Amino acid sequence: MFDIGFWELGLISVIALLVVGPERLPSLARTVGLWLGKARSMLTSIKDEIDREVKVDEIKKAAQEAVQNPVGQTIGETVDPMRTIKQETEKVMNDAKSQFEGGNKNEKKDAVKAASSNEAYDDV
Repeated sequence: MFDIGFWELGLISVIALLVVGPERLPSLARTVGLWLGKARSMLTSIKDEIDREVKVDEIKKAAQEAVQNPVGQTIGETVDPMRTIKQETEKVMNDAKSQFEGGNKNEKKDAVKAASSNEAYDDV
């Protein structure tokens, strides 16, 4: 906040020594230190309170958004893609099943044809 360097502090201490005197300078330094400590603690408490207020405002905003965007809508948004995936999976499974069953029917027909042709050879 303040840019006070070494030379500025030295000048302030020399002026304080001349104005207050060497006997009261230590008590003055102690008093100034206590005031600075109280000021810092006050600033820290104000900063913490402002941070708490900001967090409360954020929580209120989140609660309002949760009320405006109900859980059911969020679940619906999640279920719709899952429903399409389920339908696509069922379609693929049905196609594979029909191909498998169709292959078995062809094999049965081939077996029946082969059996009937073997009977024709058995008759000869």
